[in-house]
Amino acid sequence: MKKKIAPSILSADFAHLADEIQAVAAAGADYIHIDVMDGHFVPNITIGPLVVEAVRRVTNLPLDVHLMIEEPDRYLKAFVHAGANIISVHPEACRHLQRTLQTIRDRGVTPAVALNPATPLCVLDHVLDDVDMILLMTVNPGFGGQSFIPSMLPKIKRLKTLLVKAGKKIPIEVDGGIAVNTIQKVAAAGADIFVAGSGIFTTADYKKTIRHMRQLITP
Repeated sequence: MKKKIAPSILSADFAHLADEIQAVAAAGADYIHIDVMDGHFVPNITIGPLVVEAVRRVTNLPLDVHLMIEEPDRYLKAFVHAGANIISVHPEACRHLQRTLQTIRDRGVTPAVALNPATPLCVLDHVLDDVDMILLMTVNPGFGGQSFIPSMLPKIKRLKTLLVKAGKKIPIEVDGGIAVNTIQKVAAAGADIFVAGSGIFTTADYKKTIRHMRQLITP
C-alpha cells in the first residue's frame, strides 16, 4: 500500500489559505486534511462547509475531512456537497455508527472512523466492513502543534495486526505530532497515511519537508 502524506490546514496561514494549499500540493502532498471542530466535541472551533467548499475550488487533491463534532449526521450532506472525498467520524459522537458510515458511503464519499488515544480498538469490531480508512489520533484532538504520544505506537501495531488477521486492506491514517522526527517510527508501526500540520506548515520549505518525510517512510 502506497504511503501518503496529508498536510493539515489547521496549521496553515488562513490569511493566505489558497496559496498555502497550492504550495503543499506543488510540494507533493497526496491529500489535504481538514480538521472540523465545533467547540463541543473538542475544546476549539475551526471551520465548516463553506471553507471546505472554498478549499475544493483551489485544489484537485482529495479532501480528507475529519469531523470532530457532535451529531455529525446533521452535517454530512453539507460536507459532501462542499466537496469532501473522505469523511472521518468519531464513535463517541455517533449514536448509530454503522448507519453513519453507510450514509457517508451512500453519498459517494469514503467513510472512515477516527479513534482518540483512549478509545479502544474494540469499537471497530462490528464496523470493519463499513470503513475504508481508520484514523488513529496520536494526540488528544482539539488543537494543532501538540506532541506525539509515544504510547500510541503499540496501538498502531495492534490495529495493523487486527486488520491483517481479518484479511482487511484498510489504510491506517495517523494524526497528531507527525513531523520528520516521528514519521519514521509511525510508519514502522504500520501507518499508511500521515497527517502533518505544524510538522509541515511551520517549516521554511514545504517541498523539502515533504520530500524528507517521504524518504523516511519509503522502505
